[in-house]
Amino acid sequence: MLKKIGCNMLRKHVKVEPDRLYYWCDKLGLMVWQDMPNGDRHVGRTASDLKRSADSAKQFELEWKNVIDAYRNHPCIVMWVPFNEGWGQYDTERITKWTKQYDPTRLVNNTSGWADRGVGDVHDIHSYPGPAAPPVEEHRAAELGEIGGLGLPVPGHTWQEKKNWGYRTYKTADELTDAYVALLGKLRPLIAGGLSAAIYTQTTDVEIEVNGLMTYDRAILKMDAERIAEAAQKLYLPPPVLTTVVPTSQTKPITWRYTTDKPAADWFEPGFDDSSWKQGPAGFGTKDTPGTSVRTEWKTEDIWIRRTFQLDSLDVGDMQLSMHHDEDAQVYINGALAAKATGYTTSYSTIPIKADAVRDLKQGKNTIAIHCKQTGGGQYIDAGIVSIKEQAIEK
Repeated sequence: MLKKIGCNMLRKHVKVEPDRLYYWCDKLGLMVWQDMPNGDRHVGRTASDLKRSADSAKQFELEWKNVIDAYRNHPCIVMWVPFNEGWGQYDTERITKWTKQYDPTRLVNNTSGWADRGVGDVHDIHSYPGPAAPPVEEHRAAELGEIGGLGLPVPGHTWQEKKNWGYRTYKTADELTDAYVALLGKLRPLIAGGLSAAIYTQTTDVEIEVNGLMTYDRAILKMDAERIAEAAQKLYLPPPVLTTVVPTSQTKPITWRYTTDKPAADWFEPGFDDSSWKQGPAGFGTKDTPGTSVRTEWKTEDIWIRRTFQLDSLDVGDMQLSMHHDEDAQVYINGALAAKATGYTTSYSTIPIKADAVRDLKQGKNTIAIHCKQTGGGQYIDAGIVSIKEQAIEK
């Protein structure tokens, strides 16, 4: 089924399968990331590694070695993953180095998501629903170990009929298919920026989680097979060319005008006088909000930000926002609504700009204005614009 709908890899997370699964992955040509199952206590995103007891560490290392010994002869396995999201994560650098030395034929992912320690062959983040990407590095691949979580409970085919969940929940197969296709479409710009892999959550429903491509009993594929396969195949095309039109403050601070007091109704219009607003470098938010570059503290419920930018040419391809928002944001370009974003992201991702706003772009001076509303937890807003041009495919 995974091959049929366009997937080329499986992350075997939380469990180790009987040998038969890896045999069929070998036969069918489906790559595998193999995790060590979660164990022991949890560490937060910014916390130090655990201090395991000597017995606990000895048992972990014995079982991890046994996993590698049992399955290392399967060519389908291309990566070992000792830790996931901080569960039982200890001596990360040592465990990663040992794994690489014990089996130098495979890539090693020091931890999938959360507490990356800067070692191993990849930098892996999780983003729900996503997508997002970690910064590009010289010696490690940028990868997205978990995205999606798009949920649809199918009556009569769930493990638990009530109180099941997905990261986002939909009511019909058509809605779910639309959301999945849109999600995969957002990966194309990230590939242009250096993203090397993405893992969708998940193949089937599992117990109370109903975010599977298939139902818990494997009886039903929840989405339109042809549409999602077509969307997946586009990911294997040559990466598009990504050009920054309006930079974000992810790596270098960009100054905006801002206010936390509700402004006049025409605050987003190009001719609005924002001279009484404060000035400060983006991003705006609170420190420790995941994936952010906070340079101006913002702790109120609402913030309004504005800046101008120059366009030397309108021949720039498909224009999209590059934005990190926590939480709801409305973006205006030259007074036209460019995009609405709800919920929150944990890193920068691209968002299509509405056609009306694209048409309102002009050569020379332009204005971008954003309102962001925060309701709980962390908060952050920063945005820019990128241009995406697909490469011609030689036949």
